[in-house]
Amino acid sequence: MSAEHLDVLIIGAGLSGVGAAYHLMKHCPDKDFAILEGRAAMGGTWDLFRYPGIRSDSDMFTLGYNFKPWSNPLAIADGPSILGYIQEAARENAIDGKIRYRHRVLQADWCSASARWTLQVQRGDESAPLSLSCNQLLMCTGYYRYDAGYTPEFKGREQFQGAFIHPQLWPENFDYSDKNVVVIGSGATAVTLVPALADKARHVTMLQRSPTYVVSLPQEDPISNALRRFLPETWVYRLARTRNVAIQLGFYKLSKALPGLVRKVLLGLARRQLGANFDMRHFSPRYKPWDERVCAVPNGDLFKVLRTGKASVVTEPIDGFTAKGIRLKSGQVLPADVIVSATGLELQLFGGMQVAVDGVPFDAAKSMGYRGIMLRDLPNAAVVLGYTNASWTLKADLSSEYFCRLIKHMDAIGMRQFTPRDARRQVKEAPFLDLASGYIQRAADKIPKQGDRAPWKLYQNYLLDLALLRYGKIEDGYLEFSSPQNNPQAAAVGGLRADVSQTP
Repeated sequence: MSAEHLDVLIIGAGLSGVGAAYHLMKHCPDKDFAILEGRAAMGGTWDLFRYPGIRSDSDMFTLGYNFKPWSNPLAIADGPSILGYIQEAARENAIDGKIRYRHRVLQADWCSASARWTLQVQRGDESAPLSLSCNQLLMCTGYYRYDAGYTPEFKGREQFQGAFIHPQLWPENFDYSDKNVVVIGSGATAVTLVPALADKARHVTMLQRSPTYVVSLPQEDPISNALRRFLPETWVYRLARTRNVAIQLGFYKLSKALPGLVRKVLLGLARRQLGANFDMRHFSPRYKPWDERVCAVPNGDLFKVLRTGKASVVTEPIDGFTAKGIRLKSGQVLPADVIVSATGLELQLFGGMQVAVDGVPFDAAKSMGYRGIMLRDLPNAAVVLGYTNASWTLKADLSSEYFCRLIKHMDAIGMRQFTPRDARRQVKEAPFLDLASGYIQRAADKIPKQGDRAPWKLYQNYLLDLALLRYGKIEDGYLEFSSPQNNPQAAAVGGLRADVSQTP
């Protein structure tokens, strides 16, 4: 039996995958597609993460889709509300019927002779993989492993007699009432967990090796909530989205141009929240603002539990675990009934699938990003990733729109294959992400590079990407278009194009 063939296969039914499906249905209504989801539910991160307090780390006016207004009064929303928003978007646009659950892609092989991808898919508990093929592959799998987070080796961990948990695998109905909890970490997950756990725990300690910049943001947007009484929801959403994009971009640019000034402001705001007697070394990072992500806390909830004494911060390296807690390098022992390892993610491209081009395994680490969407020498495929300095969905929406433009352009010129090329290898390479965060540094040898010039450079600038991806030229001299030779439409001209021989 021949493999089922579709025009496009989307991998992943999370925030990006559902958004990609909407854009494909809107801009390329003649294309048939399916979404392959390895898990049994949609939502991706927002269905997987169940730890206490799970919420967005940016405002929902920019984390929301560009096609669906966020109408909840909370601008910084909890995980269940975000999951409901994704499900609603899928239901309203008949996307839920396109999702094939428990379809985990094991392998994707590109064949230039036939100009198509063939996928080996594990369907449920079936022993034999299912074969599917498609013309274009849109990978919306995120950038981290879903089955495990990153946990360092802790000396003496086996001695600890309490509960040891990674937030990514939070146990259902876990009871931490009246327990001493130590949260290891200082990033977005840790600053979310500490105030959430403090409501029931006897005491919560945030144990960090080094501090992070933390800023308080209002959980509700009073301006938008007031405007809803007078203006249509779509208008309110657009106004808030435009304003917040400008604020995010302006803050990032200011941080890079005047890091000393921004550091002084951030520390001053934290000092005001924490009180004059608080030891500010716990919130005074050694690095400049936006060398790593700045953590946002809604209504200063982290600062509040620190002021009340329900939680505390310790900044010191770990020596090892004991039966009853954690021993620090200083010799101090932190008592713990529960230890939460909020120590980050394991980066992973392609959702863990094996990718090959014409029988040769594709090594993403030796490739280079093209427009922050595609990879050099990888045909008919896109990888949807969000911004590191702004909301994820801003870039995801633009990426999906551009992918649709590209498909329509290929149809218009009668070609079947597109491939980003840097044939002369004149573009200098640089790290793909300009952040010093641990999870990025650990994966430096696994992720692609970026270039020193457009279209290979990753600008992390929404307004620039908006102009280039939505309105810029498709044919730029680096994107090669081709078709198997026996395709009667392969004679189209324009741009950088080539014919590929088709084997019998």
